[in-house]
Amino acid sequence: MQANFIKDDEVELLIDELAQHYGYDFTNYTRASLKRRVNRLLVIDRLPSFAELYYRIKNDGNYLSHVVESLTVNVTEMFRDPLVFKMIREAVLPVLATHPFIRIWHAGCATGEEVYSMAILLDEANLLNKSLIYATDLNPSVIENIQKGIFPLSRMQQYSENYIASGGKKDFSSFYTAQYGWAKFNQRLKQKMIAAMHNLVSDTSFNEFQLIFCRNVLIYFDKTLQDKVLKLFDDSLERLGFLVLGSKENLRFSPIATKFTQVQKEKIWRKIQ
Repeated sequence: MQANFIKDDEVELLIDELAQHYGYDFTNYTRASLKRRVNRLLVIDRLPSFAELYYRIKNDGNYLSHVVESLTVNVTEMFRDPLVFKMIREAVLPVLATHPFIRIWHAGCATGEEVYSMAILLDEANLLNKSLIYATDLNPSVIENIQKGIFPLSRMQQYSENYIASGGKKDFSSFYTAQYGWAKFNQRLKQKMIAAMHNLVSDTSFNEFQLIFCRNVLIYFDKTLQDKVLKLFDDSLERLGFLVLGSKENLRFSPIATKFTQVQKEKIWRKIQ
């Protein structure tokens, strides 16, 4: 299929249908990203035209869920960008340790690898027992995966290397049990997680946090929506709390930029006012 198989007006039609009838608002997602993902969906599902895709969305609830998953899925891995997690170990956790209770929000958490990475950091620092990690995403199937805590065993070697590069000292396999090609992570990590659906486009703040993760999600939004989401994070973060973004994301030109200072060179900001 051609890379430009989906026309601009068809993308707008799809956005309108998902928003008006199903409550999924992709209005401020970058059009180039949406077109790539819809084109990929057509190829994978062997659909001959946009009309066929549109028909199935309107008439098949299960397929609708599949479409939303395809449009929102983000590639992730455990301890991705290990130096970021190393900085969290060294500069963020000692601050969090001074709080009587720690609340962390992973927004747009994808399949949950970074949620479990954070749980492992807290566990190693003896902070997990006084922490609560909120893992949210637009995609309902993602939430189910986080609750199960099961990931492909084939990825564990890479995750182990990332873990060690982030400053981890243990045998990474001590955090999970291998079962039939899958790694099932320890129950004690899951006990401190709350997984729920949350739409960054339309939903509001639901708590006050000391640390918020939102990595490689903003890059799919246009500037208007980026600013809106960053304002949501500002509203949800207590003073002197930390915000962790992806490698290509920045606060520099956002309306909240003056309220934050960057923690060394990593994509970690601290709220100073």
